[in-house]
Amino acid sequence: MSKYFWKNKRVLVTGGHGFLGTHLVKLLKIYRPQRLYVPTAKEIDLRRLGHCRKSVNNIDLVIHLAGIVGGIGFNQRIPGKMFYDNLIMGTQLMEEARKAKVKKFVSIGTICAYPKYTPIPFKEENLWNGYPEETNAPYGLAKKMLLVQGQAYRQQYGFNAIYLLPVNLYGPGDKFDPEFSHVIPALIKRFFEAKKLNKKKITIWGTGKPTREFLYVEDAARGIIQAAEKYNGPDPINLGSGFEISILELAGLIEKRIGYKGKIIFDRSKPDGQPRRQLDTSKAKREFGFKAKMNFKIGLRKTINWYLKNN
Repeated sequence: MSKYFWKNKRVLVTGGHGFLGTHLVKLLKIYRPQRLYVPTAKEIDLRRLGHCRKSVNNIDLVIHLAGIVGGIGFNQRIPGKMFYDNLIMGTQLMEEARKAKVKKFVSIGTICAYPKYTPIPFKEENLWNGYPEETNAPYGLAKKMLLVQGQAYRQQYGFNAIYLLPVNLYGPGDKFDPEFSHVIPALIKRFFEAKKLNKKKITIWGTGKPTREFLYVEDAARGIIQAAEKYNGPDPINLGSGFEISILELAGLIEKRIGYKGKIIFDRSKPDGQPRRQLDTSKAKREFGFKAKMNFKIGLRKTINWYLKNN
C-alpha cells in the first residue's frame, strides 16, 4: 500500500463508524489523505438525495460501506426495508458522485449476492448463475445493483466504479446485539450467557451442516485499501480468506474457548441459510496483491477475548 496514492486525495467513507468502517478509517489515517470525511448516519442520511449530494461535494474517492445489515432473522423480519434502504442509498450516492465528478467509487457488495447454489469455491463469473438464498435475497440483490450501476456508468460516462465482494467478517468490535449480529458474534454471546447463567443446553438454528468462510476485519480493511489504490476494472472481485468451516465445527471452537460445559442442540425447524460458502480469492491476489493474513483460530480468539473484556 502506498502513502503517495492517498497524499492528495479527498476521501469519503460512508458507514465509517460501523464495524468494518472503524477499522478501515483507522488504517486510512496512517496514510494521511488530504481530507478524510467520515460522517455519521445522523449527519448524512443516504436515503435522502440532498444528503448524498452534500456528502460528495469536493471529494475525489468514495468508499461506500454503509448499509442496513443483520442476520437471518433480521433479514426475514424486514425484507422490504433491507431491499429499499440498501438500494436507494447506493443508487443515489453513486449518481451524485458521478455528477460531482468523483474520480473513483469503491462499492462494497456482499457474498449474499451469489446464487444459493454456487459451485465451490465461488468464482466471480458465477455471480449471475441463479437466485440468491431466499432469506437474504432482498439485501443481496440490492447490493448487487451497485455492480450493475457501476458497470453501466463506466460504459456510458467513463465513471471509475469498482465492486468488491467480501465474505462474512469477524473480529474485535463486531456487533454482538442479537438483532444485528452474524453467526460468530451471535454464538460468542450465546455461549457466554449460557455459561454465565449455568444453562444446561443451548439451541442453535439449523442443522449445523452449512459451511461459512470468514475474513478477519483488519484483513478486509487492508484489501479494500489495496483495491482502491490498484484496481480499476469493471469486474467484481472477491475478498476472502479462501477456507470454509461448518457451523457445527465453529460452535465447537467457540464452546471450548468460552468454557461452556452444557449440551448443544440444533433446531432443524429453523433455516440454515446458504448451504456452503467459500470464495475463490485468486483474482484479488492477481489484480491488486491481496491475500488474507490472519489465521482463523487466532482471529477467533482475539474476537472472543475482545468480547469478554468489553462485555
